[in-house]
Amino acid sequence: MRAAPPPCLIRPMRQDDIPQALDIERHSFPTMWPQTVYQRELQNKMARYIVAYTPGDGRHDAAPDRRRGPLAMIRRVFAPRPAAAADRVLGVLGLWCAMGEGHIVTIAVRPELRRLGIGEVLLVAGLEAAIAANQDEVTLECRVSNAAARALYEKYGFHEVGVRARYYSDNQEDAVLMTTPPLRSSLFRSLIAGRIAEQQARWGRDYPLAGGLPRLVDAPA
Repeated sequence: MRAAPPPCLIRPMRQDDIPQALDIERHSFPTMWPQTVYQRELQNKMARYIVAYTPGDGRHDAAPDRRRGPLAMIRRVFAPRPAAAADRVLGVLGLWCAMGEGHIVTIAVRPELRRLGIGEVLLVAGLEAAIAANQDEVTLECRVSNAAARALYEKYGFHEVGVRARYYSDNQEDAVLMTTPPLRSSLFRSLIAGRIAEQQARWGRDYPLAGGLPRLVDAPA
């Protein structure tokens, strides 16, 4: 029986997501970028980084101060407030946009949460981000041996257009280069609309993306 996916929302990546994003990549890829690269990428106007996350509930475990009197009141007013619980990042997607081509540079989900549909949610959000950035198509590389990922990308309209020999530095494995049809074509729009309908049926009212191609939620100030 397939486990139920956790509550999931989509938003742009923030600086405080970097440690969790690095942890996800550490468990997903043999080689990974250093933290400084993520910090630079979040300032890169050509880059779009998106996270799937479960919201922090804002609760804390400290017992309330029930002491009485003026001093106790002053302590309660001026005492530092505990930080809200941080969002739990479930997965991350990185997209570069340049010269009309969006390129997915990374997509990864926590190992224990794979095959629950979170990767698909991120992929659709990445496609929408490319459309919002006025890109004409989206490309990506995928390991030749990663049949599951290739099947997912093909499900969303990607097709193979070439091979990059010995692309991956850890084992010299080839990469398959894949690309979408034109993002604004009626064929692609129809395909994506059908896939989103399937996801909405699967997630029910908890589907994190709604209404055609999803709208990314702006990060709170």
